[in-house]
Amino acid sequence: MSAPLVLIGATVIDGTGAEPLRGRAVVVEGGRIAAVVDAAQAPRGDRVDLAGHTLLPGLINCHVHLCLGAEADPVRPLREEPASVTTIRALVRARETVEAGVTTVRDLGGRDYVEMAVRRAVNEGWAPGPRILAAGKAICMTGGHGWWIGRETDGPDDARKAVREQLKQGADVIKLIATGGVMTPGVEPGASQLTRDEMRAIIDEARKAGRRTAAHAQGSEGIADAVEAGITTVEHGIFLTEEIVARMKAGGAYLVATLNAPAAISAGGLAAGIPDYMVRKSDAVVPAHVKSFQLARESGVAIAAGSDAGTPLNAHGAYAAELELMVKYGMSPLEAIRAATSVAAEALGLGSETGRIAPGLAADLLVVAGNPADRIQALGDVRMVLARGRVARAFSA
Repeated sequence: MSAPLVLIGATVIDGTGAEPLRGRAVVVEGGRIAAVVDAAQAPRGDRVDLAGHTLLPGLINCHVHLCLGAEADPVRPLREEPASVTTIRALVRARETVEAGVTTVRDLGGRDYVEMAVRRAVNEGWAPGPRILAAGKAICMTGGHGWWIGRETDGPDDARKAVREQLKQGADVIKLIATGGVMTPGVEPGASQLTRDEMRAIIDEARKAGRRTAAHAQGSEGIADAVEAGITTVEHGIFLTEEIVARMKAGGAYLVATLNAPAAISAGGLAAGIPDYMVRKSDAVVPAHVKSFQLARESGVAIAAGSDAGTPLNAHGAYAAELELMVKYGMSPLEAIRAATSVAAEALGLGSETGRIAPGLAADLLVVAGNPADRIQALGDVRMVLARGRVARAFSA
């Protein structure tokens, strides 16, 4: 039996939002956190001295697309490359993700269930990567936003069948498309798409199978319909209102704002080769997006972090950029870290498995240089990663 791994000397951020701790040792054994003890009481084992570094839970990205590569037009490769190539690229992105300190992701739309093959490869130890929850195909109206990674449907009965198809393929979560969006030509972010009855059918079918749900929802009417139908997480939430956030808070719906998705498109613009329709729509929504995020935070809506990784110039290994924007627009660094750890875990139904540094939980751990509680940018300086106790990135001082 191998000796436990003993991590000592670091400042510890436990993921709960509490102030950082010093003088602690975190003991890892059998892929789990065995103990958190005073450093003077640390057991014998394979010690790693992390003096001058910060130890925190592995980050959770609640919104990624492993089949998209953050090119200026990530949709084009899906049309031009075979699925086998997409699979290889997705495996590489999974490795980049975990090496950047993200130990859990929720994939909200892939290609031909490639992301589920990647999930299996990671789970069975064939390839390095984060824990993956996968939605399969996003359920959208015919010709609606995201049809190119979606399962088009019309009417409540067919919407139920669409959910059953995703469950048959092994979906961990069900995603629906409530409104238009930025990356599909011919649709507008504010426009409603699936009806409330269709969404109710989708959510009811998902609940019967014990699955949580996520709604791409940008326009006010579509967000309100998704919340009324009982959605678990609102993705993007660009045009929130006081009434909507009150309903979200009352019903326990989470916001996954993905601030970096339109921000990266606007920053890159036409000069980066991003299609003009994406740039036009992103430029139009960014101010409202920021205001909605601030409204949700000030109103006490639970916010779980997610970046929409894979969208233009929004790389899978650059999650820190999302948390930096969350801090820029009002969160404290500890709030942002909590949104990407314990709150995200609760949103995904993984609160008893990950998201905190506590005995019994999975050893999903991240070591960074400096202290992100003082400077959130420190999350980009990754020095060690454990994913379910496996060393995904060995310690380097």
